[in-house]
This record gives sequence, C-alpha cells and structure tokens, in this order.
Amino acid sequence: MLPVSALVVAAAFRPCTARVGTTLLMLRTREMAMYLGDEAWPDLETYFESESLALVPLGSTEQHGPHLPEATDHLIAEAFAREAADRTGFLRTPTIDIGVSGHHRQFHGTMWVDPPAFREYVASLTRNLTAHGIDRVIYVNAHGGNVPHLREVGARLRRDEVAYAIEWMWNDSIPTLVDDLFEQNGPHGGPKETSMIQYLEPDLVHDDRLEEARETGIPSVEAAETIKHGSRTFYDAADNTANGVLGDQTDASAEKGEQLFEAASDQLVRLCEWLAAQPFEDLLPADHVSGSGPTRPSSDDNP
Repeated sequence: MLPVSALVVAAAFRPCTARVGTTLLMLRTREMAMYLGDEAWPDLETYFESESLALVPLGSTEQHGPHLPEATDHLIAEAFAREAADRTGFLRTPTIDIGVSGHHRQFHGTMWVDPPAFREYVASLTRNLTAHGIDRVIYVNAHGGNVPHLREVGARLRRDEVAYAIEWMWNDSIPTLVDDLFEQNGPHGGPKETSMIQYLEPDLVHDDRLEEARETGIPSVEAAETIKHGSRTFYDAADNTANGVLGDQTDASAEKGEQLFEAASDQLVRLCEWLAAQPFEDLLPADHVSGSGPTRPSSDDNP
C-alpha cells in the first residue's frame, strides 16, 4: 500500500470525479483547493466573491492510550478537512486542535479549555468568517467531547440568522462500516482511531503496545460499569479505564484505516456539495408553526 503522501501526489493527477449513487458528480479540481493560512488576501477576496462555504476542522489534544499520540483527534479532523477541500475546492481554515477534554485531565499532557470558552471561541471565529461573506460552515470534528458544544454554537448562529453551521463527526457518517470492521470498537482510543492513525500517521503509532492497550484497558464497552440504577455515575475517563482506552486495539490495521478514511471522505464531500447548493433562506429557522406547518422567512422578510 502506498503511503498517504504518495497517494496525495497521485491523486493530484487523476480525473476529479466521484460517483454518488447513479449520478456522476463533477467536482472542482484540486488546483482550486484553498487553505486560508496559505493564501494572500487578494486571492481570498476572489474566493469570497464566488463561494459562501468554509470547512473548520476541530479536534483535541488529549490522551488516547499508551499507543496513540495526543494529537490523534486533530490529526484526523485536519486530514478529512484537507481531503474534502482538495476534492471540492472549498476553503479550509486552520485547525482548532484543543477542545473540551477536561474529562481526560488525569492523564499526562491532556490539554483542554472550559466549555463556555470553547463555545465563545468557535462562535467568534465563525462570525469572523461571516464578515467575509461565508454564511455556511461545516465543523469537521473528530472529538466526541466537542459535539454538544458545536451543536449549541450552530443553533445560536442559526437563530441569529448569521450563519448555518453544522457539526460533522467522521465515524457517525459511516456507522455500518465501523460496525462491520470491528467486533469490539470502543469509543475512545479503540481500533477505529488506531486504524486511522496507522493509515494517516503510522510513525506516531506504538504498534508494540497494542496488546498492552487492550489488556490494561476495557476491550468491551459493555464491561464498563458506567450506569447504576439508571444513573451515569462517571465523569472522567479515569473512572472507567486505567489506561484511558476502550475497545480491542489489536483489531486495527492501516488497511482498515484507509477504508474508513475513503468512505467518510466521500460522505463529507457529499455534505459539502449539498450544503453549497441550498438557498440560504431555506437553511434559516422557521418563524412559527401554524395549521399548515412551519413557515420560513421569505426573501422579502430578509432584504
């Protein structure tokens, strides 16, 4: 199997098309891909004049067991955002690589911000984008702890009719494939994340520690005593697992990581194309619900 760097070079010369169902979706060329940090402002002005969508990758810097780097989540998020930007031509912003991870604080090196600060930062960044003409944003997220906060930010921006910002979590886009590939998946530091890093950044994986990760962690999520009499009794990862991970890491492979990456990338590309095609008015919240159903603001109401 070719390394990711070689695949990226090869991909730059292949026809840029993808099949969605029975429809051939013509995608923008890779030469049109834009990373905000690499561009000069006149070139960004040209983008903002013609496009209204941006990809914002988010992850975390937190423990992922004895075998994976603390950068796991933001490496995955950035890889997906880069791939989608390359395939669609939409703008990719710098990665937010520290998220809501206080529940991993007992493990050395974990970095985190408090939830209110995280929400305000993401909301402010998104409003910055709207000042340049962006009115729809995809939060390309790879950390479960960020999800409820990104949803809250998106809902607030939508209610204010500032932007339509939605959260995308890679494994949620391909649940059947994840279940098919792994018998004991595990929600954190398990075989799906291990496979992804084995594919994306193999030099960062301690393959000699996979058995240790499984034996000193919790291979089966069902075995974790997390609920008593209907109440979730835990708050931190250390309450559940001594080494911070769940699932069977020995079931991971770079080949499985490639399958996951390609399948989820296709889903993200489809989401980008769908969102870009929607009239902004149709993305706004309904005004009121009447006997005939919800009503949306008309263009006359939003000059």
